Amino acid sequence: QVQLVESGGGLVQPGGSLRLSCTASGSIFSINAMGWYRQAPGKQRELVAGITSGGTTIYSDSVKGRFTISRDNAKNTVYLQMNSLKPEDTAVYYCKANVVLTPPHARDYWGQGTQVTVSS
Repeated sequence: QVQLVESGGGLVQPGGSLRLSCTASGSIFSINAMGWYRQAPGKQRELVAGITSGGTTIYSDSVKGRFTISRDNAKNTVYLQMNSLKPEDTAVYYCKANVVLTPPHARDYWGQGTQVTVSS
């Protein structure tokens, strides 16, 4: 099976920075797209940023210019550098990976989530 483990969440003041990491482990042949999502209380889960295996990235309008997604394919790890954090960024952040177990079969896996709280 495949596990995604996130780390790096916490409490930060407005204007501060955090870096989230998510590492996939298990019976992995390769990983296609990876991404970060977030879910605030009472709201639906939303895409924050995504990155393909080739490095193409997408961002939600609300985080463009402040967040940067990157990945290390050798380590099966995706990162989210979050700068200029705002209280509205407060949410549980989840990573998702589209994992190829046996080509061409792939499926999505989710991490357990990490809390990010932006407050003074």
